[in-house]
Amino acid sequence: MKTSIATVSIAGTLTEKLDAIAAAGFDGIEIFEQDFVTHDGGPREVGRMIRDHGLEITLFQPFRDFECLPEPYRTKAFDRAKHKFDTMAELGTDMMLICSSVHPRSLGGIDRAAGDLSELGEIARERGLKVGYEALAWGRHVDDHRDAWEIVRRADHPNIGLILDSFHTLGRGIDPETIRSIPGDKVFFVQLADAPKIDMDLLYWSRHFRNMPGEGDFEVKRFMQAVRATGYAGPISLEIFNDQFRGGDPARIAADGYRSLVVLLDDVRRAEPDTGAPRLPARVETGGIAFAEFASRGEEADTLARAFASLGFTRSARHRNKAVDLWTQGDIRLIVNREEEGHAATSWNARGTCVCDIGLSVGSAADAVTRAEGLRLEPFSQPLGPGEMAIPAIRGLSGSVMHLLDEGLSTVWEREFVPEDTGDRGAGMTHVDHIAQTMSYDEMLGWTLFYLSLFDMTKSPMVDVIDPDGVVRSQAVESRTGTGLRVTLNGAETHRTLAGRFLADTFGASVQHVALATDDIFATAEACAARGFEPLPIPGNYYADLAARVDLPDAVIERMRAANILYDHDGAAGFFQFYSRALPGGIFIEVVQREPGYRGYGAPNAPFRIAAQKRLARTKGMPAR
Repeated sequence: MKTSIATVSIAGTLTEKLDAIAAAGFDGIEIFEQDFVTHDGGPREVGRMIRDHGLEITLFQPFRDFECLPEPYRTKAFDRAKHKFDTMAELGTDMMLICSSVHPRSLGGIDRAAGDLSELGEIARERGLKVGYEALAWGRHVDDHRDAWEIVRRADHPNIGLILDSFHTLGRGIDPETIRSIPGDKVFFVQLADAPKIDMDLLYWSRHFRNMPGEGDFEVKRFMQAVRATGYAGPISLEIFNDQFRGGDPARIAADGYRSLVVLLDDVRRAEPDTGAPRLPARVETGGIAFAEFASRGEEADTLARAFASLGFTRSARHRNKAVDLWTQGDIRLIVNREEEGHAATSWNARGTCVCDIGLSVGSAADAVTRAEGLRLEPFSQPLGPGEMAIPAIRGLSGSVMHLLDEGLSTVWEREFVPEDTGDRGAGMTHVDHIAQTMSYDEMLGWTLFYLSLFDMTKSPMVDVIDPDGVVRSQAVESRTGTGLRVTLNGAETHRTLAGRFLADTFGASVQHVALATDDIFATAEACAARGFEPLPIPGNYYADLAARVDLPDAVIERMRAANILYDHDGAAGFFQFYSRALPGGIFIEVVQREPGYRGYGAPNAPFRIAAQKRLARTKGMPAR
């Protein structure tokens, strides 16, 4: 199936949009009338420019307020349509979209609408063109694809067909299964959009909050399954109206859009066999974080090493060829890379101390790479030294790297590192619970899509995290099992927030903190304190308030106060957490204990943690990160 996108979906001039759409891999575009009209070239030049980009014009749109008008409006509507047909001929496209009328003088009536479309279909036939009719969710008389189909059916003209749009169907809560009974040859075009579930006016919702399939809450897959069941084999196109996308990077948004279509079509193929969609390996299962690599140098690297030691980590090995140290505890591996060449060095030069590389445990590294290639994700590689293993990797957020390790690659630690003798038994930490990645808010949808399209993961509802100087949007994605990879994505809208300042200070580094799991947080806190660890100080007011809110024994709350431990309860289970103070690069470490059944991340405690971090930074005469 051909992939297409409406030019209105991304920002920029028409030329910039075409560059981005072609680079993303689309086959064609819906040319939105406004993009054409505002361009300073004529229709023949525009058509030639589009084809020079390797694209075709799959649809000319929108043509509004056509059907069911009284005179003299009716004659004028036909005159407008003929003019658009002339423009289409010069552009080199053969299909136009008519959306159901919202004209205040529209008379309504299915037979009247069918008659108008049939007459227009004859004019289109004489010119070798086709017309698709779409039900707007807020149409004056027609707001349901079932009514639009009845009008098309009664028009009974080969050049008149139906256009289906997932937003107009799903936004109104119409069961997409009703599409299955429509003949595929009468479906002329299909437009897709997802959206978050918001209770608001349909028109405003549609014009400002659409997003790519997989980024919202609609059952777009189920909609597309119904479409494919009709036998439709034409273009699948994105029509996205979104305020963030209108001001975002065209190349990034176009790439996200193409990826969303590839994933959707692959999902539909699995649910509805023999659809001809691209065949990719299934989403890859993840077992969690295999390692986190920090790029650092000099005193900052030494500070990291001391912090790791105070948390119970031991420097258990050194790389055979490089200035790279491996710190371990339980199944946790933290790497400090002091190299002056390669990816870590580039990251250090750009951002200072940062997490430059994350290793993910996956079921099959080969399948992960194949799927990533099919999604047009950027691969990563660098020259290997003597005896080093080739471990597949892709680019992650903000130029970082994700290495993909399966069981066959797990020997890297024995092959590339020289062990050091240590007798330290650690502080009781067992594995990486989750990582937190910070980004600008307008990147959140794309990175949610990144994780959900490549890995077998689910997302939680987005929540607002209150910072004393603003709001940060946070959304968690986690392995479907709930026990593998967990990532919290935090979108900053202003540099005044802690997250925003982190982005500004590090020029876009992504991993702001790493959360480590323990089975006994009190014993871990005690063991860390014995090693000189200094936790983030939490004010007494927090514990006084906590005692009034939760059913914990006074003795437990006093132990929490002494160790600066926070607590959350989701109604089913509890969650304990404490934090390190800021490390070089604005990174910090979190230690958590999950009671069985707790699926959150302690979000209600985030405002207290952020305030404490900012307060501590100010007392040191530093800017509040």
